[in-house]
This record gives sequence, C-alpha cells and structure tokens, in this order.
Amino acid sequence: MRAAAPRPCTLVVCRGCCCGNRRKHPGTDHAWQLERLRAGAAEHGFLIRTTDCLGPCDQANVIVVQPSTTGRRSGGRAVWVGFAMDDDCTDDLLSWAHAGGPGIAEPPATLALQFIRPPHEARSRARR
Repeated sequence: MRAAAPRPCTLVVCRGCCCGNRRKHPGTDHAWQLERLRAGAAEHGFLIRTTDCLGPCDQANVIVVQPSTTGRRSGGRAVWVGFAMDDDCTDDLLSWAHAGGPGIAEPPATLALQFIRPPHEARSRARR
C-alpha cells in the first residue's frame, strides 16, 4: 500500500451567510480576494477550499489556516482568522501559507492580531 502524499498548508475560506456577502460588507471585493488566494495557492503549492459557514458570523470574513502534514507533526494547529477582508490581510495570509503556515513559520504580526477562537472553543470556555 502506498502512503498518502503529505498535505500542504490549506486555507479554508468561509463564503456563507455573512462571509463573502456584499450586502453585509459592501466595501470588500470578495470575489477578487478569493481569486488572489487561488492564484497564490496555484503559484506556491498550498490549497484553498471554500465552505458555507464556519460559525463566527460577527467576525466575518473568517478564514481558517490549516497546517500542512509537516506543520502538524511540528505541533502546528489550525488557526482561525477573523475580519479577513482587506488587501493587507490577504497579503499576510498568502505570505504565511507560502512560508509553510502553522507549525512551520511564524505568522505576520499584524495577522496574529486577527486570530479568533474557533466557535467550539469559545463555547466550551463559556461553560466553565
């Protein structure tokens, strides 16, 4: 049996009810952002996935940066980024994914300011 190929860093881009919604965020070109992310992924070898809704709608647009196989083995875990709407944030996401993402490279300092708790973690902490 052949071993599975190592998975690269993956950006999961929310495009549900609030994220990617022109009515909610009219000043953001959501289609252009997704095009830039896809072009960067094609050029630098990481992956882009879209999903309907990740949950924290009050922090839209939300993008989850998942570590590569190597990054996960090095201790990297998925990182949730909120308010990911402007070109600077998109540039930071592209550069971090290109550098290897969680477990491989440190995130840009300005991007780290946009890290949010995943919905399940925020709910479990509220119950304590």
